[in-house]
Amino acid sequence: MVGEQDNESLVVYDYEPEQNELLELLLPRNITTQIFSALLESSAAELAARMTAMDNATRNAGDMIDSLTLVYNRRVRQILQKN
Repeated sequence: MVGEQDNESLVVYDYEPEQNELLELLLPRNITTQIFSALLESSAAELAARMTAMDNATRNAGDMIDSLTLVYNRRVRQILQKN
């Protein structure tokens, strides 16, 4: 029938080393891995922020160069028209 569990299908696992020993071995490794993963994500976020900041600085410098070029050209034109 549907919903009944067949007792023969239940599998019992035998752990070597014992479950407690296995947990003592794997838990510190898991914690270390999670901490390392967090450090990597933090480093990646910092590098992404730096890259974005440098991209913005480059764009702003280009805008400033364009603006100063216009000011310079206007000034040169004014000087040439006076002469």
